Amino acid sequence: MTTVLLTGAAGFIGGAVHRRLRQQGVDLRLLVHRRPPAADPAARLVHADLTRPGTLRGVCDGVDTLLHLACTVDEGDPRACALVNDRGTAALVGEARRAGVRRIVHLSTAAVYGDGPHRGAAEGDLVPAPVSAVSRSRLRGERSVRAAGGVVLRPMFVYGPGDRWLVPRLVRTLTALPVSVDGGRALLSLVAVEDLAAAIAALAVAGWGPVPGGEVHHVAHPEPVAVRELAAALTEHLGVPAPVAGLTYGEALELLAGRPRDLRHLALFGQDHHYDSGRVWRRTSHIPGAFATRFAAAAPWYRAHLDPLATPAAAAAGPTEDGTP
Repeated sequence: MTTVLLTGAAGFIGGAVHRRLRQQGVDLRLLVHRRPPAADPAARLVHADLTRPGTLRGVCDGVDTLLHLACTVDEGDPRACALVNDRGTAALVGEARRAGVRRIVHLSTAAVYGDGPHRGAAEGDLVPAPVSAVSRSRLRGERSVRAAGGVVLRPMFVYGPGDRWLVPRLVRTLTALPVSVDGGRALLSLVAVEDLAAAIAALAVAGWGPVPGGEVHHVAHPEPVAVRELAAALTEHLGVPAPVAGLTYGEALELLAGRPRDLRHLALFGQDHHYDSGRVWRRTSHIPGAFATRFAAAAPWYRAHLDPLATPAAAAAGPTEDGTP
C-alpha cells in the first residue's frame, strides 16, 4: 500500500484531493498546522509548521509520496509568502529527500508566467516572469521540488465547491460593473477542482520515481473557456447581471488607471491565458469533464455560499491553500 503525506488538506484543492485519496485506499497522513482537515479516522494527523523547519523532522519517514499543496496566497504579506511558499517548501522537500521519499508532487500556478497574453503554450515554451509576491515565492518553491526530481503542477483558474477566489471575485466585479472587455473574447484555462484532484491523486500512486531536473505539467481542461461563456454561466446559474455595455481593453486600462488591484484582474481576465495541458491527462489517463457540465454541478454550492464569499473582506483574507494566482 502506498503511503502518502498530504499538505493543505484543509484547503479548497487539498480537501478535494483528500476526498479522492480516501477512495483509493492509500495509507494517508495529513500534515496539519492551524486548520484541521475534514474528519478522517483512517488518516494519521502529523502536526508541523512549514515556517519552522525543526518541526518537520521525521514527518516524511516511511512515506512513498509527498503531495505538497499547502501555500499562502496573501498578497499583502510578502514575508509570509517567502517563509511558506519558498523556504517552507525547501525545508519540506529537504526532509522528504532525507527520508527517501520516492515521489514528490507540488501544486504551483500558471501565474508564474506573468500577465500574458498566453495562447496555447506548452510546458517549456514560456520563460516564467511572475509579477506578484505570491507567484514569485511559488516559483522559487518550484525549484526545490524540481531539484529533487519531483513533479510541479501549474493550473491557472480552478473552480468548483470550495472556490473562494475565482467565481466570487468575478461575481462581485460583474455585479458592480456589468460590462464586457473586448466582447469577452479572452480565452482562459479553467479546470474543475475534481479533475485537478483526480490528476494529483493519480500521480500519487503511479509507478514513477525522481526525474532528473523534475517535471512541469500544466493542468487545465484541453478546451479553453471564453470569458463570455464564463459570464453567461454566472448569469444562468447564479443570477449575475449580464453585461450591458462593452469596453475595449485600452478603454478598460484608462478607466482603471491608478487602481492596481483592478488592473491586475483586468490583466488576468481581459487577455488570453490558456495553456496546452495534454501531457498531464495522457500521463494520468483521466478525462476531465466539460466546463458546462462541471459548472452546472457546482452551481448549488456557489448559490449556498456566494453571499459571504463575494464580500471584499472575504476576498482580502489570506487563505492558506489555493490554486489561484
